[in-house]
Amino acid sequence: MYAIRNFTDNDDVKVLSERGPFQVIEYQRDLSVAPSSAMIAYYSAQMNVRKRQLVCQLSKSHVTIQAGAMQWMLGNVNATTGIKGVGDFFGKAVRGKASGESAIKPEYTGDGVLVLEPTYKHLILLNVSEWGGSIVLDDGLFLACETSLKHKIVMRSNISSALAGGEGLFNLSLNGNGIVCVESECPMEELVEITLENDVLKIDGNFAIAWSGSLEFTVERSGKTLLGSAASGEGLVNVYRGTGKVLMMPVANVPKS
Repeated sequence: MYAIRNFTDNDDVKVLSERGPFQVIEYQRDLSVAPSSAMIAYYSAQMNVRKRQLVCQLSKSHVTIQAGAMQWMLGNVNATTGIKGVGDFFGKAVRGKASGESAIKPEYTGDGVLVLEPTYKHLILLNVSEWGGSIVLDDGLFLACETSLKHKIVMRSNISSALAGGEGLFNLSLNGNGIVCVESECPMEELVEITLENDVLKIDGNFAIAWSGSLEFTVERSGKTLLGSAASGEGLVNVYRGTGKVLMMPVANVPKS
């Protein structure tokens, strides 16, 4: 038996969202500061620059996390590599190398509590079943998910354009029913959700953090010709085509294609 006090019940801690086994908490003020950094800490809190953590209740579901993300765990918690053999190891190593994620994502089972490292990024909880049972994440955004979700990599259909635009060739795809937590440069309040029905979305830059696995994702010229692209000043754009959803952070400071 165990009891946790002065954690989520602390008046400096706010619970931002809860889905499945996950709970996103936010520290309203940074109280562990020196006099020399107090002013920075104060104005950071006023501008929503705050530390956040992901709390996982394993009694609700077992979880898979990004390697190295664990801070502390309590109670009956067991950590495994999730590797089921040599073939599985090499498959996950290749998938991790291609998608920019860690090759081995540890799985945590049991019925205790798992808490991940604090971060200044925004933690977004998404239900994959609301994305048609398949969601694709932009590189490096995965933090944690329920182990019921299956991981695989998906390749963009036009390799040459992806390379020319400085994009990676592969993205991590999660499939099934379950919750995934992604790290975002923008809070949920600033994310724009676009639903496509046999239509096309073109974005100049890596502003999309997630999209439905049913969408075709390519990198293309913004105009029909090289001259047209040069005249528009946009060059290459990320194109999402078909039926599905895209989650976009239009006000984030990210490099353009």
